[in-house]
Amino acid sequence: MKTQLIFILTISFMAIACTPQKSKTPDQWSEKELNEWFTQGEWKQGWEARPDKSVNQKEFARLYYENQYRWNKAFQFLSEQNLAELEKGRYELEGADLFVNVDEYVTRNEEDVLFEAHKKYADIQVLISGEEKIGVLPLESTTVSIPYDEEKDIMFLTAEDENYRIAEPGKFFLFFPQDAHRPTVKSTENIPVRKIVVKVRIN
Repeated sequence: MKTQLIFILTISFMAIACTPQKSKTPDQWSEKELNEWFTQGEWKQGWEARPDKSVNQKEFARLYYENQYRWNKAFQFLSEQNLAELEKGRYELEGADLFVNVDEYVTRNEEDVLFEAHKKYADIQVLISGEEKIGVLPLESTTVSIPYDEEKDIMFLTAEDENYRIAEPGKFFLFFPQDAHRPTVKSTENIPVRKIVVKVRIN
């Protein structure tokens, strides 16, 4: 009986040791683990919009797990609100640490728009109506045109490269400090659009 118990415990230990264990932090996840987590999309809190392919999944996972409560609150707002009926303006979800800007504007010509980047906040950007192009480049491939304004948390940049993505209803973008982005550019014509930007404080 004792021999059988030892045998069972040994087999059980070997089975546990051989079973792949999910890493505790996103920095240690394999590409498969990262893709599974991102694709399953539980972090969207039921929001049906789809992320643009430009999203840096690893950086998002890292920031998400640093402050799940704040990110969940952001996506919960997007999931539960009737976004098309929100009035223009600012909605504070967690004071200056988490807020939403609802804006309407006419898309602009490419030559009139600079790249921008932030240090304190990550952006969730989604169009509610209309269509625009958004340039997305690594920050290191740009040149500073207007230095960083700490109060407004923004700097403006130029770049020789182009990497435009189409922004349209049902698709959203995530921008982090290393992501230079060039929003509001017309896709085909200068048309009115309605956009929601959620500002999530990360620094």
